[in-house]
Formats: sequence, structure tokens, C-alpha cells
Amino acid sequence: MATVPDVVVYRVPLVTRFRGLTERDGVLLRGEAGWAEFAPFWDYDAAASAPWWRAAREAADVGWPEPVRAAVPVNVTVPAVDPERARAIVAGSGCTTAKVKVAEPGQQPADDEARVAAVRDALGPAGRIRVDANAAWDADAAVARIRALDRAAGGLEYVEQPCRTVDELVAVRRRVDVPIAADEAIRLAADPMAAVRAGACDVVVLKVAPLGGVRACLALAERVGLPVVVSSALETSVGLAAGLALAAALPELPYACGLATARLLAADVVAEPLLPVAGAIPVRRPAPDPDLLAAAAERAAAAGDDERWAPRIRAVQAAAEGRSEVEDR
Repeated sequence: MATVPDVVVYRVPLVTRFRGLTERDGVLLRGEAGWAEFAPFWDYDAAASAPWWRAAREAADVGWPEPVRAAVPVNVTVPAVDPERARAIVAGSGCTTAKVKVAEPGQQPADDEARVAAVRDALGPAGRIRVDANAAWDADAAVARIRALDRAAGGLEYVEQPCRTVDELVAVRRRVDVPIAADEAIRLAADPMAAVRAGACDVVVLKVAPLGGVRACLALAERVGLPVVVSSALETSVGLAAGLALAAALPELPYACGLATARLLAADVVAEPLLPVAGAIPVRRPAPDPDLLAAAAERAAAAGDDERWAPRIRAVQAAAEGRSEVEDR
């Protein structure tokens, strides 16, 4: 068997379009503590990608805290698909909580309501539904849409990031009965605590890579003092393991986590992906399978990803260490 390199650029296809993507690409790193993933989306510049690098180095070089639970309850993620597809995704997931993407560009409010209603039909009356608008609405639109979606769902667990700004989130939270979860208002903010201090949210969504690692997230979770949901950044199972480690180490975990996203990949890099069993993912850290990793690397090479990622990593390393790229030349 060929030796597996310690740095591998990968590309894997998605089952359906998600976040505007049909494929996911990134870099896998191997260190003394194990494999890690570095895969900031391409709209992140070097400075914004620096926390992703720190998270990857933590995973590769140091590892993660010991878990306090053996499995993590998770939601099924439903992309902006038609009602029939949404119903099938939920029915086949084994999960009792669903996160439904809404406010997809090019779609109408009726599309969102039909999708949410189909998810309710698949889950039954006891299932929980949350929706994610990815900051697509202004405050007035958010209030109207949340109320309509709450009716379609027969009750929403919460709505994630309905608006972009903290002020808008505060205004919406005052006008609706559905709890508000903050995602972008936390991970993209210069001050992640600003949304909490303003009273803009009831729930905080934490993603390991954009926030700089498992330990950084544990410290932030303690500071916010609100219920926390751990979510993924559409990684392979190598990267998902970091989110699982965070969720497993949190003292309290009142909500199902958004970590079942390996289902969105048409191919993974591990032989046994991190998939839910009866609505929960057992806590473990899978390593890449050499053959699957080679296939993902070949796909990346064919797309020219090696040439794109090498200079990006250099720029992000410099940003993470407070250096300029000129100093490295």
C-alpha cells in the first residue's frame, strides 16, 4: 500500500446543492494527535480563515478534551429542496429534529412553507423543527416569515440567524414568540459577545473551525451563558469529528446538534462516516481510508485545487501568526 502523505488536498461531491456548492474541497492534515481538516469556504479571506487554521492545528497537534458523553443527539439537515425530497430526507434520517434551510435565492416564501410542512409530516407531531435563513431577511420580513413558518411547522423550535445585524435580531426577538438562534452574529463578529449583551438571541450556534478550535468554543460557551448548539461547516467526517468532540465535552447539551451533515456528501474520505444511529452520533474520531483519500485527492488534482490551496495556506498561516506574506519570502 502506498504511503499516505501528511497533507492532502481533497474534493468530494455533494448529494445536492448546498450553500451554492455542488462539491466540497479542502485540505486534510496529519499531526501527532491525528488527522485534521482545514476547509474555509472561498469567500473567507486570509484573516477570516486564520481561526480555521488554528482549529486544524489544534486537532492535528494537540487533540481535544475528554468527552463527558458517549453520543451526541443530532438534527437532520434539509437543504432547499422540494417537499417530496424534504420528506424523504427526514424519513430516512432516523432523527427526531430537523433543521430546514429557508430563504434560498430564487425561491418563494410558499416554497419554504411547503418544505417545512412536508418535514412536519415526516417527523410527526412530536418532532422538532428549526429553520435557518442565513441572515437573508430584514426585520419586518423576518417577523412575517417566522410567523408563517411557525404556522406551517405547527410550532418551530427556533429560527437561526433570520437577519444580518444585531440590532435587527433584537427587533425581531421582541416581536415574535419563536426563540432566535445566533450563528453568523457570533462566528463572523469581531466581538462574539455583542449579540449576547444586546439580548439578540436565545440560543448560540457554535462552529469549531470558524471560531478557532474546540477549546476556544468551550471557553466561549462558558462566557455566553446561553444554550449552545454545535453545528458543522460542511466538512468531511475528519472535520466533523472536531464538532463532535466539542458537543461531547460541553457540560450541558439541551438541543440536538447540526452534525449529521456527512449525509450531504456523495462521498467521504473515511470508510465509516460520522452518521447518526437512532438520532445520535457515537463519539469517535475516524481516520481517512487510503483508497477513499486517494480518490478525493485525484478529484482535487483534476480540478486544479493543489495550485489554489498552496498559496492560500501560506497566506492563512501568515495571518494566523500575525506575519505578512512578504516576510516569508
